[in-house]
Amino acid sequence: MSMLCAISGEAPTNPVASAKSGTVFEKRLIEAYIAEHGKDPLTGEELSMADLIELKSSNIVRPRPPTLTSIPALLATFQNEWDALALETYTLRQQLAQVQQELSTALYQHDAATRVIARLLKERDEAREALSHVTVGAGGFATANGEQMDVTQVPSYIQEKIEATKAELGATRKKRSIPEGWVTADTVSSFEVVSTSAPLFRGTKALALDASGRVALIGGANGIAGIYTVSYRKYLRTSKTSDGSPRIYGVSQQQLLQPLNASDGAINDVAWAGKSAVTASSSGVVRVWNEQGTDSISMTAHAGDVVAIAVHPAKSIVASAGADKSWVLCDIEARKSVVQVYDPSKFTAAQFHPDGYLFGLGTDSQIKIFDVRSATIAGSLGPVAAPVSSLSFSENGYWLAVALLGQSIAEIWDLRKQAVTKSLDIGSRVDHVTWDYTGQFLAASGPSGISVQHYAKATKSWSKPLQAAIPSVATAWGSKGNNLMSVNHSGKITIMESP
Repeated sequence: MSMLCAISGEAPTNPVASAKSGTVFEKRLIEAYIAEHGKDPLTGEELSMADLIELKSSNIVRPRPPTLTSIPALLATFQNEWDALALETYTLRQQLAQVQQELSTALYQHDAATRVIARLLKERDEAREALSHVTVGAGGFATANGEQMDVTQVPSYIQEKIEATKAELGATRKKRSIPEGWVTADTVSSFEVVSTSAPLFRGTKALALDASGRVALIGGANGIAGIYTVSYRKYLRTSKTSDGSPRIYGVSQQQLLQPLNASDGAINDVAWAGKSAVTASSSGVVRVWNEQGTDSISMTAHAGDVVAIAVHPAKSIVASAGADKSWVLCDIEARKSVVQVYDPSKFTAAQFHPDGYLFGLGTDSQIKIFDVRSATIAGSLGPVAAPVSSLSFSENGYWLAVALLGQSIAEIWDLRKQAVTKSLDIGSRVDHVTWDYTGQFLAASGPSGISVQHYAKATKSWSKPLQAAIPSVATAWGSKGNNLMSVNHSGKITIMESP
């Protein structure tokens, strides 16, 4: 009985046998198979070269089989081989068709699953959007069609407080004179840097000074805000004035009074409500801290980022504007939100009128003015060329300074005419604007520096007493305008004042 290779089906010239299965193979074929797979091709067991046993065989040339000794026999053999090849080709075609059908089915199922996932994601996003428009705020809801809606009526005691504040402040506004000792344009023109702190909070977006002008409030992207006090001392520098007398500079030192850490996310805006610090976070939480900064009350009416906050002149009311296209009025004394108003526009900035009965909100395309007493729109200004990045009402009661995103112009809007009365070309990008208490000086700041614009009421003219290359995200006027404080994106506080 002749031995045949289990792989080729031919008689091996150099036969070997597997010690595990006893099967005979051609040596070169089984060695190549083991090198690639490491297994017995028939049983699938682990197989190595050491498991092969060489078999001795005779080298006598075998005679041809009787079937290959004549032409008719050869033709019959070729016919049999052709038939076998045809059958094998047919079988391969059947298998190919089956694999193609299975692949088509798998692709169809994958496409269907992708469509289902896309539909579910869309439904999820729509549900989240709808949920943001039905967020409960002080006992009411908002419509989902984008129309403005009063979530609830402004409580009568809040209306009375707003009316009383308006009557008190509005009665003296026209007769109000510039306070004694207030900074002049000449003094502002001599401002120079007297103090620069180390970076305090990365990602700082806002700065607020208390009524004394000596306590600053800032916050960063890490969710921590800080209350800093600024103390001054005097020293003599070797430089001298034109008449030979020594020049005296006031140097400030920043000291951390209290860190405010509530872990609410990045701090987007800060403000002072009397002696209480107010912070707004990216998680939608507005916090009002006690005077010691050790405890706080939180209000969570917003369904997304709080982009801006503003404190009412009465100091007991805080308004916040959110990314959920709503603004909320909060009563600090009652420790709760009292009204939430939705609007189709996306809010970007917010500020109270100095009399407290109007609330200005910047959007992507215009400025909306709401009557706080009824929580309804009193008017709108615009359109504007770009989203509003900062708002500041002048103490004269009818001017509104506006900074537009990415623009180098600060616009002065007249509320009486509802039009731009002056466009001030700052010369570089303006991110933040703020008036001083007298409405004479407008500080405009951005990544390239700070500019102070002065309006002389007697001549009705504008001038630029100060231009400083101090990168800044926000500025604030100190006591009687005698110094100007700024903060940059890394939280570095810089103070400028006259020698």
